[in-house]
Amino acid sequence: MNLSLEEKFAVVCGSTQGIGLAIAEELALLGASCTLLARNEAALQEALQKLDTSAKQQHGYLVADFNQPDQLKKVIEAHVAGHPVHILINNTGGPPAGPIIDASEEAFLNTFNQHLICNHILSKAVVPSMKKEGYGRIINIISTSVKIPLKNLGVSNTIRGAVASWAKTMANELGQFNITVNNVLPGFTATQRLATLIDNIARKGNTVAAIVEDNMKEEVPMKRFANASEVAAVAAFLASPAASYVNGTSIPVDGGRTGSI
Repeated sequence: MNLSLEEKFAVVCGSTQGIGLAIAEELALLGASCTLLARNEAALQEALQKLDTSAKQQHGYLVADFNQPDQLKKVIEAHVAGHPVHILINNTGGPPAGPIIDASEEAFLNTFNQHLICNHILSKAVVPSMKKEGYGRIINIISTSVKIPLKNLGVSNTIRGAVASWAKTMANELGQFNITVNNVLPGFTATQRLATLIDNIARKGNTVAAIVEDNMKEEVPMKRFANASEVAAVAAFLASPAASYVNGTSIPVDGGRTGSI
Protein backbone atom coordinates (compact mmCIF):
# COMPACT_ATOMS: atom_id res chain seq x y z
CA MET A 1 0.00 0.00 0.00
CA ASN A 2 1.44 3.35 -1.06
CA LEU A 3 0.91 5.90 1.71
CA SER A 4 3.91 8.05 0.85
CA LEU A 5 3.28 11.78 0.47
CA GLU A 6 6.84 12.71 -0.34
CA GLU A 7 7.05 15.56 -2.87
CA LYS A 8 3.41 16.40 -2.15
CA PHE A 9 2.32 19.82 -0.89
CA ALA A 10 -0.64 20.31 1.42
CA VAL A 11 -2.63 23.26 2.72
CA VAL A 12 -4.16 22.46 6.11
CA CYS A 13 -6.75 24.83 7.55
CA GLY A 14 -7.46 25.34 11.23
CA SER A 15 -4.15 23.68 11.95
CA THR A 16 -2.89 25.29 15.16
CA GLN A 17 -4.71 22.84 17.44
CA GLY A 18 -7.04 19.87 17.64
CA ILE A 19 -7.91 17.84 14.56
CA GLY A 20 -6.33 20.29 12.11
CA LEU A 21 -2.94 20.17 13.82
CA ALA A 22 -3.13 16.38 14.15
CA ILE A 23 -3.77 16.07 10.40
CA ALA A 24 -0.82 18.32 9.58
CA GLU A 25 1.41 16.24 11.84
CA GLU A 26 0.25 13.01 10.16
CA LEU A 27 0.71 14.35 6.64
CA ALA A 28 4.20 15.52 7.53
CA LEU A 29 5.07 12.10 8.93
CA LEU A 30 4.12 10.64 5.54
CA GLY A 31 6.47 13.07 3.83
CA ALA A 32 4.22 15.97 2.79
CA SER A 33 5.27 19.60 2.95
CA CYS A 34 2.51 21.36 4.88
CA THR A 35 1.34 24.95 4.74
CA LEU A 36 -0.66 25.68 7.86
CA LEU A 37 -3.50 28.19 7.59
CA ALA A 38 -5.14 29.93 10.55
CA ARG A 39 -5.66 33.42 11.96
CA ASN A 40 -3.25 33.37 14.92
CA GLU A 41 0.31 33.87 13.67
CA ALA A 42 1.98 33.11 16.99
CA ALA A 43 0.08 29.82 17.25
CA LEU A 44 0.98 29.00 13.64
CA GLN A 45 4.67 29.52 14.34
CA GLU A 46 4.43 27.25 17.38
CA ALA A 47 2.53 24.55 15.49
CA LEU A 48 5.09 24.61 12.69
CA GLN A 49 7.76 23.37 15.10
CA LYS A 50 5.76 20.18 15.73
CA LEU A 51 5.91 18.96 12.12
CA ASP A 52 8.32 16.25 10.99
CA THR A 53 11.07 17.34 8.59
CA SER A 54 12.97 14.07 8.19
CA ALA A 55 12.12 13.92 4.47
CA LYS A 56 13.39 17.48 3.97
CA GLN A 57 9.86 18.86 3.82
CA GLN A 58 9.36 22.58 3.37
CA HIS A 59 6.69 23.63 5.85
CA GLY A 60 5.22 27.10 6.11
CA TYR A 61 2.11 28.98 7.15
CA LEU A 62 -0.49 31.48 5.96
CA VAL A 63 -2.39 33.92 8.15
CA ALA A 64 -6.07 34.33 7.27
CA ASP A 65 -9.37 34.67 9.11
CA PHE A 66 -12.39 32.65 7.92
CA ASN A 67 -14.58 35.50 9.14
CA GLN A 68 -13.12 37.50 6.25
CA PRO A 69 -13.59 35.49 3.04
CA ASP A 70 -12.19 38.26 0.83
CA GLN A 71 -8.96 38.29 2.83
CA LEU A 72 -8.76 34.49 2.63
CA LYS A 73 -9.16 34.63 -1.14
CA LYS A 74 -6.23 37.03 -1.52
CA VAL A 75 -4.02 34.95 0.75
CA ILE A 76 -4.66 31.59 -0.93
CA GLU A 77 -4.44 33.01 -4.46
CA ALA A 78 -1.08 34.57 -3.64
CA HIS A 79 0.10 31.22 -2.27
CA VAL A 80 -0.91 29.11 -5.28
CA ALA A 81 0.68 31.61 -7.63
CA GLY A 82 4.07 30.39 -6.42
CA HIS A 83 3.45 26.94 -4.92
CA PRO A 84 1.88 23.69 -6.12
CA VAL A 85 -0.92 22.22 -4.00
CA HIS A 86 -1.78 18.52 -4.08
CA ILE A 87 -3.82 18.27 -0.87
CA LEU A 88 -6.34 20.64 0.69
CA ILE A 89 -7.73 20.03 4.17
CA ASN A 90 -10.83 22.16 4.71
CA ASN A 91 -11.24 22.45 8.46
CA THR A 92 -12.59 25.14 10.74
CA GLY A 93 -14.30 25.32 14.12
CA GLY A 94 -18.04 24.93 14.37
CA PRO A 95 -20.59 27.54 15.49
CA PRO A 96 -21.93 27.82 19.05
CA ALA A 97 -24.44 25.23 20.22
CA GLY A 98 -28.14 25.92 20.64
CA PRO A 99 -31.63 24.96 19.43
CA ILE A 100 -32.27 25.81 15.80
CA ILE A 101 -35.42 27.79 16.63
CA ASP A 102 -33.35 30.18 18.75
CA ALA A 103 -30.72 30.77 16.05
CA SER A 104 -30.51 34.18 14.44
CA GLU A 105 -30.47 34.64 10.70
CA GLU A 106 -27.03 36.20 11.10
CA ALA A 107 -25.73 33.01 12.73
CA PHE A 108 -26.69 30.99 9.64
CA LEU A 109 -25.13 33.51 7.26
CA ASN A 110 -21.89 33.78 9.25
CA THR A 111 -21.52 30.01 9.51
CA PHE A 112 -22.33 29.52 5.82
CA ASN A 113 -19.56 31.98 4.94
CA GLN A 114 -17.03 30.46 7.35
CA HIS A 115 -17.62 26.93 6.13
CA LEU A 116 -19.09 26.51 2.66
CA ILE A 117 -17.98 29.80 1.12
CA CYS A 118 -14.44 29.59 2.51
CA ASN A 119 -14.17 25.94 1.47
CA HIS A 120 -15.26 26.97 -2.02
CA ILE A 121 -12.77 29.85 -2.20
CA LEU A 122 -9.92 27.55 -1.19
CA SER A 123 -10.95 24.77 -3.55
CA LYS A 124 -11.33 27.07 -6.55
CA ALA A 125 -7.87 28.44 -5.87
CA VAL A 126 -6.08 25.09 -5.62
CA VAL A 127 -7.89 23.01 -8.28
CA PRO A 128 -5.91 24.47 -11.22
CA SER A 129 -2.69 23.37 -9.52
CA MET A 130 -4.14 19.92 -8.83
CA LYS A 131 -5.14 19.55 -12.48
CA LYS A 132 -1.67 20.57 -13.60
CA GLU A 133 -0.01 18.14 -11.19
CA GLY A 134 -2.41 15.32 -12.07
CA TYR A 135 -3.02 14.69 -8.37
CA GLY A 136 -5.59 16.23 -6.07
CA ARG A 137 -7.13 15.46 -2.71
CA ILE A 138 -9.75 17.77 -1.19
CA ILE A 139 -10.71 16.56 2.27
CA ASN A 140 -13.39 18.28 4.31
CA ILE A 141 -13.57 17.82 8.07
CA ILE A 142 -17.28 18.07 8.80
CA SER A 143 -19.36 16.15 11.38
CA THR A 144 -21.44 13.01 11.77
CA SER A 145 -24.42 15.39 11.78
CA VAL A 146 -24.49 15.11 7.97
CA LYS A 147 -25.87 11.60 8.51
CA ILE A 148 -27.98 12.14 11.64
CA PRO A 149 -28.49 15.67 13.07
CA LEU A 150 -27.03 16.16 16.53
CA LYS A 151 -29.05 17.55 19.42
CA ASN A 152 -28.63 21.23 20.25
CA LEU A 153 -26.45 21.96 17.21
CA GLY A 154 -29.05 23.49 14.92
CA VAL A 155 -26.88 25.89 12.93
CA SER A 156 -24.03 23.42 12.66
CA ASN A 157 -26.31 20.59 11.46
CA THR A 158 -27.72 22.82 8.74
CA ILE A 159 -24.45 24.16 7.36
CA ARG A 160 -22.51 20.91 7.68
CA GLY A 161 -25.19 19.24 5.56
CA ALA A 162 -24.78 21.93 2.91
CA VAL A 163 -21.02 21.37 2.87
CA ALA A 164 -21.50 17.62 2.39
CA SER A 165 -23.77 18.19 -0.62
CA TRP A 166 -21.34 20.72 -2.06
CA ALA A 167 -18.51 18.21 -1.65
CA LYS A 168 -20.41 15.39 -3.35
CA THR A 169 -21.18 17.65 -6.30
CA MET A 170 -17.54 18.70 -6.51
CA ALA A 171 -16.42 15.07 -6.39
CA ASN A 172 -18.62 14.24 -9.36
CA GLU A 173 -17.13 17.07 -11.40
CA LEU A 174 -13.45 16.69 -10.50
CA GLY A 175 -12.97 12.92 -10.46
CA GLN A 176 -12.07 12.88 -14.15
CA PHE A 177 -8.97 14.95 -13.33
CA ASN A 178 -7.66 12.52 -10.70
CA ILE A 179 -8.91 14.90 -8.01
CA THR A 180 -10.93 13.27 -5.24
CA VAL A 181 -13.22 15.04 -2.79
CA ASN A 182 -14.12 13.29 0.45
CA ASN A 183 -15.47 14.14 3.88
CA VAL A 184 -14.25 12.96 7.26
CA LEU A 185 -16.96 13.02 9.92
CA PRO A 186 -15.50 13.15 13.44
CA GLY A 187 -17.63 12.01 16.33
CA PHE A 188 -16.87 12.96 19.91
CA THR A 189 -13.18 13.90 19.75
CA ALA A 190 -11.10 15.07 22.69
CA THR A 191 -10.56 18.66 21.56
CA GLN A 192 -11.10 22.09 23.06
CA ARG A 193 -14.38 22.43 21.16
CA LEU A 194 -15.78 19.28 22.76
CA ALA A 195 -14.65 20.47 26.20
CA THR A 196 -16.48 23.75 25.63
CA LEU A 197 -19.65 21.94 24.53
CA ILE A 198 -19.51 19.73 27.63
CA ASP A 199 -19.09 22.74 29.91
CA ASN A 200 -22.03 24.50 28.26
CA ILE A 201 -24.27 21.46 28.62
CA ALA A 202 -23.26 21.06 32.26
CA ARG A 203 -23.95 24.70 33.02
CA LYS A 204 -27.37 24.70 31.38
CA GLY A 205 -28.29 21.41 33.05
CA ASN A 206 -27.03 22.52 36.46
CA THR A 207 -24.72 19.54 36.70
CA VAL A 208 -20.98 18.86 36.55
CA ALA A 209 -18.91 18.35 33.40
CA ALA A 210 -17.70 14.90 34.48
CA ILE A 211 -21.26 13.56 34.51
CA VAL A 212 -21.98 15.03 31.08
CA GLU A 213 -18.77 13.52 29.76
CA ASP A 214 -19.62 10.08 31.14
CA ASN A 215 -23.10 10.23 29.62
CA MET A 216 -21.65 11.15 26.23
CA LYS A 217 -19.18 8.28 26.35
CA GLU A 218 -22.05 5.90 27.09
CA GLU A 219 -23.54 6.84 23.70
CA VAL A 220 -20.42 5.50 21.94
CA PRO A 221 -20.06 1.73 21.48
CA MET A 222 -16.35 2.03 22.26
CA LYS A 223 -17.15 3.96 25.48
CA ARG A 224 -14.54 6.64 24.93
CA PHE A 225 -13.82 9.79 22.95
CA ALA A 226 -11.54 9.74 19.92
CA ASN A 227 -8.06 11.16 19.99
CA ALA A 228 -7.45 13.77 17.30
CA SER A 229 -4.76 11.51 15.85
CA GLU A 230 -7.37 8.83 15.11
CA VAL A 231 -9.34 11.26 12.96
CA ALA A 232 -6.11 12.47 11.36
CA ALA A 233 -5.17 8.92 10.33
CA VAL A 234 -8.30 8.62 8.17
CA ALA A 235 -7.68 12.02 6.56
CA ALA A 236 -4.08 11.04 5.85
CA PHE A 237 -5.18 7.82 4.15
CA LEU A 238 -7.61 9.77 1.96
CA ALA A 239 -4.75 12.11 1.01
CA SER A 240 -2.51 9.24 -0.03
CA PRO A 241 -2.05 7.45 -3.36
CA ALA A 242 -3.64 4.38 -1.73
CA ALA A 243 -7.02 6.16 -1.70
CA SER A 244 -6.95 6.97 -5.40
CA TYR A 245 -10.38 5.41 -6.09
CA VAL A 246 -12.15 6.70 -2.98
CA ASN A 247 -14.24 9.66 -4.09
CA GLY A 248 -17.40 11.42 -2.96
CA THR A 249 -17.61 9.64 0.38
CA SER A 250 -18.45 10.75 3.92
CA ILE A 251 -16.61 8.58 6.43
CA PRO A 252 -17.59 8.69 10.14
CA VAL A 253 -14.77 8.39 12.64
CA ASP A 254 -16.97 8.10 15.70
CA GLY A 255 -16.42 4.78 17.44
CA GLY A 256 -19.67 3.49 15.96
CA ARG A 257 -21.95 6.12 17.52
CA THR A 258 -23.78 7.19 14.35
CA GLY A 259 -27.00 5.19 14.13
CA SER A 260 -26.96 4.55 10.40
CA ILE A 261 -25.04 2.33 8.00
